Amino acid sequence: MIPVTIAIRGGRILTITRGVVDEGVILIEDGKIRAVGRDVAVPPGTEVIDATGKVVMPGWVESHSHLGVSQEGVRWEGADHNEVMDPITPQLRAIDAIKPEDQGFKDAIEHGITTTAPLPGSANPIGGLGAVVKCHGNTVEEMLLLYPAAMKMALGENPKETHGRERKAVPYSRMAIAGLMREWFTKAQNYMRKKDAAKGDPKEEAKFEKDLKLEALELLLRKKIPAWIHSHTAYDEMTAIRVAEEFGFNLVIQHATEAHKIATELAKRNIPAVCGPLLTSRRKVELRDRTTKTPGILHAAGVKVALTTDHPVMPIKMHWACAVIAHRDGLPEEEALKAVTINAAEIAGVADRVGSIEVGKDADVIILPGHPLDLRNKVEMTLLNGHVVYEASS
Repeated sequence: MIPVTIAIRGGRILTITRGVVDEGVILIEDGKIRAVGRDVAVPPGTEVIDATGKVVMPGWVESHSHLGVSQEGVRWEGADHNEVMDPITPQLRAIDAIKPEDQGFKDAIEHGITTTAPLPGSANPIGGLGAVVKCHGNTVEEMLLLYPAAMKMALGENPKETHGRERKAVPYSRMAIAGLMREWFTKAQNYMRKKDAAKGDPKEEAKFEKDLKLEALELLLRKKIPAWIHSHTAYDEMTAIRVAEEFGFNLVIQHATEAHKIATELAKRNIPAVCGPLLTSRRKVELRDRTTKTPGILHAAGVKVALTTDHPVMPIKMHWACAVIAHRDGLPEEEALKAVTINAAEIAGVADRVGSIEVGKDADVIILPGHPLDLRNKVEMTLLNGHVVYEASS
């Protein structure tokens, strides 16, 4: 076990939120960052990690994946991200399907991604509750940062194909997808009114029957969690906005493939966008207008941007390549780094814990030989909660 106190000394620290500290020191105690700066005193007996000539930065955060839920290399036995027999499943919980031994978590740690948000898939208009976890641990409880984090929802081709084309069931059309959402949000509103009316009356409270689907939707409608809505086309993204505004809940556009077409609409509503995966083929109609310029266009319009590989659609380790390509195609360097650190953490609701090198945050830190947007780099060390969980072999 690593000692309680550690100092990472001599590196170029990219804090993300508080500038760059050259030849700096990060002091870590009990898994937390206790001090950052050039003149930080290192107490006697502290284990020192020499980062001279290296780049030190926060572990990367991905605010949309299916890590652990859709297990790599195990075919259908490990594919637990979609419950296709019912299009409305808000009561489902990603935490009940996360498998900590998934190889994807090991790959994430080796490539500096320390936090991710495993979600249900996109087969259902309302798919279930997502979580935010650290990418290392023996149990979900050990890994868990935030639950519930969001209600996963989906528009467009995936629900249409899963239910309409394959099962010959509702929803067959985009109208039916939005209609089902409205139907169930209305049920949830009615449920909430009855629940509120019963409060304070022991007899009425005793008679009130809990409904797990509606309890989950209540979290969304009371703004305790946002909706993370899978949508590729601009018209589906506008439907997401339309429904959210009708029922008064917060949302994040996930994938955001054509979000560049409605950048001003997102910006004026302060709706974040998680873009990606950027580097797959245009394998379906909804991706025909995809461009790697989307993150840069959205940022220029004032939209908060994060990036995703949608693992296992793209391997989690390709998160680095996505950031490099987004920067190359218009996302400024500083914003490309924010898109995989603090922006992603803020979107995921865990920026108080991760996403930057700041006093009081978790000591999730990575050490690199050079600039993080240089693909020739390889992570040399990953610390999670102040413990070295990966060290590259020499």
